[in-house]
Amino acid sequence: MTKTRFELCLNEVLRHEGGYVDHPSDPGGATNMGITRKTLARWRKVSPWWSLPKSAVQVLGREEAARIYRAGYWEAVKAGSLPPGLDLAVFDYAVNSGPSRAIRALQTEVGTKVDGYIGPLTLAAVRTRITQEGASELIAAYCARRLKFLSGLSTFAVFGKGWSARVAAIRAAAMGAAGAQIIPTETNQWSKTLNLIDGYKTYIIAAIMLLAGLAQILGVELPALDGQAAGHLVMEALAVIFLRKGLKGDIGRA
Repeated sequence: MTKTRFELCLNEVLRHEGGYVDHPSDPGGATNMGITRKTLARWRKVSPWWSLPKSAVQVLGREEAARIYRAGYWEAVKAGSLPPGLDLAVFDYAVNSGPSRAIRALQTEVGTKVDGYIGPLTLAAVRTRITQEGASELIAAYCARRLKFLSGLSTFAVFGKGWSARVAAIRAAAMGAAGAQIIPTETNQWSKTLNLIDGYKTYIIAAIMLLAGLAQILGVELPALDGQAAGHLVMEALAVIFLRKGLKGDIGRA
């Protein structure tokens, strides 16, 4: 059964989040699969959040964690509306640093209004950036912006090595997903046309010479070719065509 983009991205996120931890330097406190005690309490509507025992975090199941991730992070950053690869980069940033910060970083990167909400304008700016520079470039720039933010945190001395490794891994996985996406543009199509013409330009030039020579034989005067003998032009054109054909054959047999 084919997995959805959410399931694929969640697998990548959970690969970095790991299991239950309660690091004294982590402001999130008791955490399991990346879900903090406070997040779980809010999800279960337990108030105040500290009345939820740490043991509840410790026995949190993957199925419930997946529902929390979908509602609180994936849907919050509209990851389902983002192209493959970028969806993972934004989703993981949201899990690590909060949806609002992840969205604002994306909006800053694509040069649209920074309001912490992904709507039509942000999505249009993302599409424009990808069309102009490619998905991989946007993912790389976005991940670099994320790492710059993390490096400025006071806890970077403690968690920096792990954070840096995580961003690098997410960047690689995101680019891998984006690599399968082909975005047709007028510029790319024009480049293909130019390449096609370039491959046959010798034949084109020879054809022009041949037509010019034949025109002169038929009595048509071409001022631009004044002084060029008709027979000479025809012979040169034929020589160029057969010479190129011979070269291509030799190269193909090499």
